[in-house]
Amino acid sequence: MTTSHAVTITGPTGEVVHEFRCAEDQSVLVGMERVGRDVIQVGCRGGGCGVCKVELVSGDVAKRRMSRAHVTESDEAAGLVLACRIFPRGDVAVRLVHRAADVAA
Repeated sequence: MTTSHAVTITGPTGEVVHEFRCAEDQSVLVGMERVGRDVIQVGCRGGGCGVCKVELVSGDVAKRRMSRAHVTESDEAAGLVLACRIFPRGDVAVRLVHRAADVAA
C-alpha cells in the first residue's frame, strides 16, 4: 500500500483553499485532480509549460525535472516549483502563485 500525506493549498494571501491526501507516487497536481479539484491550473502535466507553478511553503518533496524556462534555479531555491513535478514525502503546504481562473488556458 502506498503511503499518502496531507497536502494543504493556500491562496496568495495565505487562506486555505483546499486540503487533501496525496500518495507518494502521485504528483501534487495529480493528487489534486484525483479528488476532483481544480484550484491549481493544469497544463501539460510534464513540467514544460509552467502553468502549475506554486510556492512550496513547507514539507518534504521529491522533485522531478522542471523546465528552466519556467522555474529557474533561483526560483527553485526560493521555493517556486511546478505542482506536476513534486511528489510528497511528508505533509506538504503549497501557496498558489495565481489561481486557475487567473491564467489563460
